[in-house]
Amino acid sequence: KRGRKKAPRGTDVSLYHVGNNPDAHAWIVDALHREPGVVVLHDYVLHHLVAGMTVGRRDGHAYLDAMEREYGVVGRLLAHGVLDKRIPPLWESRPADFPLSSFVLEHATGLIVHSRTVSELARASGFPGPVWVVPHPAWPVDQVAPVRLAPGMVIGCFGGVNASKRIPELLQATATVRESHPEVTLLLVGPTSPGFDLDRRLQRLALAEEGVVREGWADERRLWSLMAGSDVAVNLRHPTMGETSGSVIRALSLGKPLVVSDVGWFSELPDEIALKIPTGDDEVNVLSSALELLVSRADVREAMGAAAVDLARREHDVGRVAELYTAALEESAGGAAVADAVLRDVSEAAAEVGISGDAAEAKEIARRLAEVELGT
Repeated sequence: KRGRKKAPRGTDVSLYHVGNNPDAHAWIVDALHREPGVVVLHDYVLHHLVAGMTVGRRDGHAYLDAMEREYGVVGRLLAHGVLDKRIPPLWESRPADFPLSSFVLEHATGLIVHSRTVSELARASGFPGPVWVVPHPAWPVDQVAPVRLAPGMVIGCFGGVNASKRIPELLQATATVRESHPEVTLLLVGPTSPGFDLDRRLQRLALAEEGVVREGWADERRLWSLMAGSDVAVNLRHPTMGETSGSVIRALSLGKPLVVSDVGWFSELPDEIALKIPTGDDEVNVLSSALELLVSRADVREAMGAAAVDLARREHDVGRVAELYTAALEESAGGAAVADAVLRDVSEAAAEVGISGDAAEAKEIARRLAEVELGT
């Protein structure tokens, strides 16, 4: 419950979903600091969250302390520079260099993460507790009515429009592809970040009049429809905050071929569903080639889309993910104790209906318990 700072009485384990947004997650971290528990870590880089919970609450000393705990005297001096406005805020300019993840990890009794990348980062930071890698769930897709905003091939990009989402590089690559495929349209869905001059970039690349369709914030239904109406989904970013992309998971469910940056969790996606673009000097050229391939080869798009749907059903199924969450929480609460409690409840229920230990029904119950690794 939002705002609750203490677990209800009788709770065996508390589960906290934590990301890098102070508006959404600060109250959750407040509760975690009061009572440790299992953390579902949606972002590894938490500098923006920490800044919101310290500087944003007019508690500069807490920000200084957090930076010093993780990065020593140098960290404290940098934090002083930020507070004195001598250097730009680190949560805007260099968050990946100073993740401040210990602000959360030191209160976690266990971690549930969505990628091997974040698991390895947590271990490298010295986190001693159990870590469970559980796929991000792909919610079942209801009937989605595709919305197409252009007549030709549509390349969809969903999320914030800013430099870290590699929008400048994507615009350049789109302009290159349109030289040989003028029917291609880039669809940008999401709010434009303050300070990112999209109009100027579009004019410079001759994309202001045609070639790009812009749509701001979209609600869940509209987002699904726009994604369903796209032929290709592009999700680039650098640097990565250690996140898993919800829009990529949606694209998998819809069977869309993907183009992603070759970083973090995105690098872990199977090659048959995603074309991976390395960051660096050749990024635009490789991105242009990837888009050219998908635009010109319907068979490649079809094969990648089928593989995407298969992956979503096989690895990201909600039921499978729920079972993995359950197993992690049972282990955290004390796996043996949970098993004993289940067996005790089953035994008491059997006795109440008159099933003795040597009855045929008892043997069937024992067999079924063994199937789920309970009993002997």
